[in-house]
Amino acid sequence: MTLEELVRAFAETCPTAVCLTDADLERPGPTVRYVNPAFCAMTAFAADELVGRSPRLLQGKGTNALILRKCSRALKAGEGFHGYLTNYRKSGEDYICEIDVRPVAGDDGRPRFFIAFEREVRRRRGRPAADPGSRYEPVDKRAVMPP
Repeated sequence: MTLEELVRAFAETCPTAVCLTDADLERPGPTVRYVNPAFCAMTAFAADELVGRSPRLLQGKGTNALILRKCSRALKAGEGFHGYLTNYRKSGEDYICEIDVRPVAGDDGRPRFFIAFEREVRRRRGRPAADPGSRYEPVDKRAVMPP
């Protein structure tokens, strides 16, 4: 069983959006290898519109460039990244996305793929706590992020 087949078997019915990409971070990459139905529902793109393209197509004018640089640095270092981004649906509507990206290493220890777990969140009302993550709450309570 290939990694893509394994991810597909795991993620096809998962309520959390899952995106598998290759590890080529140079533009225009990385390239999407697989997205699950929850990812398609969140972004309003069909899987065949995303596979073979870069997830960068979900970014736009409201996407924080500093967060993207932090994510890129972490992934280039072979580390994971957890953060919050403004992304855009196929219609152009923006949404806040909690993203947890993890490298999948090959036999040589270098990343061969990245797997991202994503869910739409909204800002909580009131004063934010010291933890930036506490500023957000999931839109879909079933979409659980990995620990």
